[in-house]
Amino acid sequence: MALLEVRKEYLVVSSGSKFIAVKTEEIREPFVYDCTKAENKPEESGNKGDEVGAEEKGSDRILAMAFSASGEYFALTDDSKRLVLFRTKPVWECLSTRWVVRRCTSLTMTKAEDQILVADKSGDVYSFSLLEPQKPAELKLGHLSMLLAVAISPDDRYIITADRDEKIRVSFLKSPYNIQSFCLGHKEFVSSLFVLPYQPYWLLSGSGDGTLRLWEFEFGKELQSYDLRELNGTKSPQKDKKFAVSRIASSPQGDYIAVLCDSFPTVHIFRVDFNAQRLMHQEQLDLAHSSWDVAFDQLGRLWVLQQSKDCPVALYRLTGDCWKCDTEDPEVKKVTKILHSQWDMFQESVGDDIRYHNLYKANFDNMAAYLQKKQERLQQQGKKRPGAHPESNGSNKKPRAEQTTS
Repeated sequence: MALLEVRKEYLVVSSGSKFIAVKTEEIREPFVYDCTKAENKPEESGNKGDEVGAEEKGSDRILAMAFSASGEYFALTDDSKRLVLFRTKPVWECLSTRWVVRRCTSLTMTKAEDQILVADKSGDVYSFSLLEPQKPAELKLGHLSMLLAVAISPDDRYIITADRDEKIRVSFLKSPYNIQSFCLGHKEFVSSLFVLPYQPYWLLSGSGDGTLRLWEFEFGKELQSYDLRELNGTKSPQKDKKFAVSRIASSPQGDYIAVLCDSFPTVHIFRVDFNAQRLMHQEQLDLAHSSWDVAFDQLGRLWVLQQSKDCPVALYRLTGDCWKCDTEDPEVKKVTKILHSQWDMFQESVGDDIRYHNLYKANFDNMAAYLQKKQERLQQQGKKRPGAHPESNGSNKKPRAEQTTS
């Protein structure tokens, strides 16, 4: 899956084991990093025999990445269980390579830029020091199922985690064993979280149930829910098709929200009504190509990463009350030219626009299976005993003679 991050003057795109950082406002060579050339984990010493050698080798594919609030730091995790930290100013440089315990699904950094919080597939969140790049990890909290998203409140007071079992947990960052609340209501795994920047106790969540929900997370109170299947309407190829929210992005002022779903070439734009404490669905952007990711830049423009070699990015800007695609913007042309020249890195991500299909619950009708097996068993018994009726339960016993009394 290809990923997109935009912060300050940088636009970062990743696919496979590589990422490209483009400084959109200047004519400068992009920074390219390949995880296949990153530092490898040293072999552990001791008498573990073949255990170390049998450890599963990762593919170096980038799994998650994020900027710090100021844009001065950038971090990523890959399939080889690396956590790689970069400084972006004055030039890009790798500060450290550390190792996580399990493969990660999401990461974020505190607003104070002192911690990197990494959520993994085993349900744990680890904290890595950002100020001490060589310091080992500290376990912060754990869920009983796979974690899919982690977020931090703007004041760094709360850590919010979402898992495969539909739960959103709100804990205190300094003492994560203290749980403030749960936000419950989704019917499938929670795939995306976003805390609005100028409403510090508003949380947006997206799920595999196809809904976008607005919460007052400190009290676990649901304020609003949108069923995105209804918004897709007739443009959905299958009305009952399952899809998950893959990205929730916000404009710098927090007044516009963009929502992208798996397998639909559509971006939903919502306007935030702060007075009414509601989201208003403003527009549906129908894309020319399948898309991987979306992000807003510091000017409030929406970038869309697309599955097209000739048009890998699209840029939308608000004109009046509508969002219009700007194909003549010089920054778009610059980014398009760079990504076009590096298109080989996207080959393994082409066609991969459904990342959550294996997380849906499997439903089993046990009663129907039981009745079917019972019918088959009765039929088999009927075949083995000539003259027996299938409904006789396989019994050919004659009834006892009635006893008579003299």
